[in-house]
Amino acid sequence: ISGYSLVIQARDSGNPPLSSSVTVNVDISDVNDNSPVFTPANYTAVIQENKPVGTSILQLVVTDKDSFHNGPPFTFTILTGNEEEEFTLDPHGVLRSAVIFKHMVSTEYVLCVQAKDSGKPQQVSHAYIQVRVIEESIHKPTAIPLEIFIVTMEDDFPGGVIGKIHATDQDVYDVLTYTLKSEQKSLFKVNSHDGKIIALGGLDNGKYVLNVSVTDGRFQVPIDVVVHVEQLLQEMLQNTVTIRFENISPEDFVGLHMHGFRRTLRNAVLSQKQDSLHIISIQPVAGSNQLDMLFAVQIHSGGFYKPAYLIQKLTNARRHLENVIRISAILEKNCSGLNCQEQHCEQSLSIDSHSLMTYSTARISFVCPRFYRNVRCMC
Repeated sequence: ISGYSLVIQARDSGNPPLSSSVTVNVDISDVNDNSPVFTPANYTAVIQENKPVGTSILQLVVTDKDSFHNGPPFTFTILTGNEEEEFTLDPHGVLRSAVIFKHMVSTEYVLCVQAKDSGKPQQVSHAYIQVRVIEESIHKPTAIPLEIFIVTMEDDFPGGVIGKIHATDQDVYDVLTYTLKSEQKSLFKVNSHDGKIIALGGLDNGKYVLNVSVTDGRFQVPIDVVVHVEQLLQEMLQNTVTIRFENISPEDFVGLHMHGFRRTLRNAVLSQKQDSLHIISIQPVAGSNQLDMLFAVQIHSGGFYKPAYLIQKLTNARRHLENVIRISAILEKNCSGLNCQEQHCEQSLSIDSHSLMTYSTARISFVCPRFYRNVRCMC
C-alpha cells in the first residue's frame, strides 16, 4: 500500500460539544527490498549455425515489485559461460550472437546472467541460459496458394485483414518471415510474422496478383496470392435470393463447398452462359447453426433476374444442389413470425459495408459485408 488518507476529528467537552476535522495523508516511501525476478527462472534457447553476427537469440524478461525508481532500468551482465565472447547482452536484455556458430565446433553453451536494479543499495538476481547450436535449415518452406474474394459496395471498401497465408517448414526451429514486393504496398500489407494479409481502403473492382514470398532465413519461396474484388450495385440488393444451409460454419462452407456449390448453382439458375452469378454475402443465422448465402444473377444484356424467377429455378434444381450441401430453405423474403401472407410481406435489404466479415481458410478467403433484412406487413 503506497499511502493512507486519514480523517482525524478533535471534539471538546463543552455543551454542546464542538468539533473540527483535518485530513492527514501518510505516504509510504519505498525501500529497495525486492530483487529483480526473471520470468522464467531459467531459459533454454536455440540458434542455427551460420546465422550472421548480431542474430537475436533470446529476450530476457525481468520484473521488480519495488517502485519505479528502485526497479528498472536494469543492468544486464553475463557472468560465466562467455569466456570466448560468443555472446552479447544489450541494455534491453536481448541476448545476441557475437560470432558465427558452427554445429561441429560446439553444440551447447550454458550462460549465467545477472540483472541488477536501479535502487540504492542495488539488488541483483541470476538466471541460467542454455543455448543449443543446431544445424542450419535443410528444408525449404512450403506454402499453400491463397485465393481471396472480396465483396464490397461501390468505392466503399474500408480495408482490414482479408486472409492469412499458411506456410510450414520441416526444420523444427525455423522462423518464417513473410514479405510483399514494395510496389504493391500502397494497396496491401503482409504481416511479416504471421502471414496475415491486410488490404488498405478504397480497393477498385478487379483482380490483383500479389508478389508474396516466405523465407526461413536461408531459402525463399514465392507464394501465389490472388485477390478478386467485386463491387456491388444497388440494383443487386433489390433482386436477391437467400439460400439457407443447415449445420455448417461459414469457414467450412468457404473452404469445402463454395467452389462446388457455385458451379452447381450456375448450372441451375443461369439461362445463358454470359449471365453472371454474384454471391453477395454469407452470414450465420443468429441463435442457430444455420448459414445464409445471399446471391443475385445479372443478365448479360442488362439488369437482373427477379427473385421469383430464381426461386422457381432453385426449387426445380434443389435435389442437384443438395448433392453438394444440405439446404434448409430457399428464401426471397423472411416473414417468419409476422402475421401476414408472403405476398403481403415487404422486405428491404441493407448492407453495412463498413462491417466486414472475413472467413479465412488455408486455400480460400471470403470477405463480405454484413447485411440486415427488414420485413413488414402490407396487408
